[in-house]
Amino acid sequence: MTPDAALAALRAEADPVRAAQEAAYLKSPREVLGLRVPRVTELATEWRQGLTIDERVALADALWRSDIHEARLAAAKLLTQARIRPDAGVWQLIASWVPQFDGWALADHVSDAGGRRLVADPSRLDEVEAWTTAPLMWQRRAALVMTLPWTKQNHPTAQDRDIRARVLGWAAAYVPDRDWFIQKAVAWWLRELSKHDAQAVRDFLADHGPAMKAFARKEAGKYLKD
Repeated sequence: MTPDAALAALRAEADPVRAAQEAAYLKSPREVLGLRVPRVTELATEWRQGLTIDERVALADALWRSDIHEARLAAAKLLTQARIRPDAGVWQLIASWVPQFDGWALADHVSDAGGRRLVADPSRLDEVEAWTTAPLMWQRRAALVMTLPWTKQNHPTAQDRDIRARVLGWAAAYVPDRDWFIQKAVAWWLRELSKHDAQAVRDFLADHGPAMKAFARKEAGKYLKD
C-alpha cells in the first residue's frame, strides 16, 4: 500500500455533507473527508496486513504529513497495536507527532497508540515526563492521556504502583492550571483510577481537590462511594 493509494482510498469514500459537519465540530483548519472512525480503522487494519514495521511507519508518516484529518487518523490506527517488535521507530514517530497536536480528536487516537508503546517499554516515561512542562497545552495533556493504561490494572505490580504514583505527581502539578482540557484530563485519569484504586483517588482529592475546578473534582469522584 502506497501513500497515494491510501489517500485515494480515503477520498473515494468521502462524504461532503458529513465532512462539513465534522469540520465545524472539530474547528480544525485541515481538510476533513467525512469518513467515520470505524471505517478509517477498518481501512488502516487492511493496509497494515503484509507490511513490515518499517513500511507501516513510512506509510503512517506520509499519511500524517498529508495534513488530512482522516489520513492522520489512519496514521494513528496503523500504529495502534499492543505487540509490535521492534517498535523503536513506531515510538519515535508517535512522539514526534505530539508537539503537533491541536485538538483532542486526533490527540486521543495517537495517545491510544502511544500508550501501548509505553506499556511495552515504560522507560519511555522519562521522555513523556518532559511533556508535562511543555508550552503546548495539548502536549502536557498527552502525558496524562497516554498513561491511562496504568489506571486500569486490578493487580498492579510494584513497578506499576510506582508509575501510578509518578503520574499522580504530574496530575498534582497540573491542578493549578485553569485550562479546561487540562482539568478534564486530570479528572479523567482520577476517574478511571478510582475503579481500581479508590483510596488513591480519595487521598488525591483530599490533598488537591479544593484547588481543582468544580466540574473536574466532581468527575474525578464520580465512582467513589461514600
